[in-house]
Amino acid sequence: MNAPRIDVLLQSNWAAAGLVEDVRRGLGSQPRTLPPKWLYDDAGSRLFDEITRLPEYYPTECERTILREAAGDIAATSRATTVVELGSGTSDKTRLLLDAFADAGRLDRFVPVDVSEETLREAADMLAARYPATSVEAVVGDFTLHLGHLARYSPKLVAFLGGTIGNLYVEERGAFLGALADSMEAGDELLLGTDLVKDADRLITAYDDPGGVTEAFVKNSLHVLNRELDADFDVDAFSYVPFWDRRMQRMDLRLRAEMPQHVTIPGADLDLDLFSGEEIRVEISTKFTEERLREELEAVGLEIQRIWTDPTASFAVTLARRT
Repeated sequence: MNAPRIDVLLQSNWAAAGLVEDVRRGLGSQPRTLPPKWLYDDAGSRLFDEITRLPEYYPTECERTILREAAGDIAATSRATTVVELGSGTSDKTRLLLDAFADAGRLDRFVPVDVSEETLREAADMLAARYPATSVEAVVGDFTLHLGHLARYSPKLVAFLGGTIGNLYVEERGAFLGALADSMEAGDELLLGTDLVKDADRLITAYDDPGGVTEAFVKNSLHVLNRELDADFDVDAFSYVPFWDRRMQRMDLRLRAEMPQHVTIPGADLDLDLFSGEEIRVEISTKFTEERLREELEAVGLEIQRIWTDPTASFAVTLARRT
């Protein structure tokens, strides 16, 4: 077994500095927003893991079903010998894909990318043992900042799964996909997981479970600010407001102040006056049609080769190639 290599591209204080910058920019302007990445501290990660197991929340299992059924076809269609995974975490679902590439004799290298060094080191050791003939080269980095580091690998398949692309606003998606395409050589590929447009009632139910797990997950963002920046948000004075934005084709997850609040955030040198009914947008989750996928990918020089969906056509995994 080859020992995995770990490249650390993030400075040790990146999280603290990034949180302060995001809070000043997002909460200090109108409309007020918080980037969803600050949902995922230890408590938030545990809550999200619980969400993925809820019967109402379909995306995780739908994508897993697609990968289980289509991994062999993906490996056969792809020209890659290196698989890169953005936001890899434990690479749980991705192992279905890696198994297919390994069985085809074309898994020379696996490059998982994630911000959590501890999680990556544990996953890299496990993956190196599971695929002894494969070079595991993990990257501790932010995929919105360090795509240029991936340009060295080719021919490669970049896996960006979980529907995470839907958490980016239209302008952010365009910039991200453009930067990703710039890091790819002609013939390199993207494997993209996306949630699909569907009945609004099913979408709202998926993001507003009766047990309140999703509500606790979204409210956890305020607990993060209280702990990390010594803020004094009264979390219980906010209600969780999920709704389907039909025009933008996205779920919009917000927290609404149920009473006026004066909030101090010493760690960001920021004071807020929230009026009753004022909302903080914490996350969006855009849903896609094939037409929208094709339009956004082709705009940056990525040509769709094939789209796989689950039996209920709820979720899609798309293979696109750099032209």
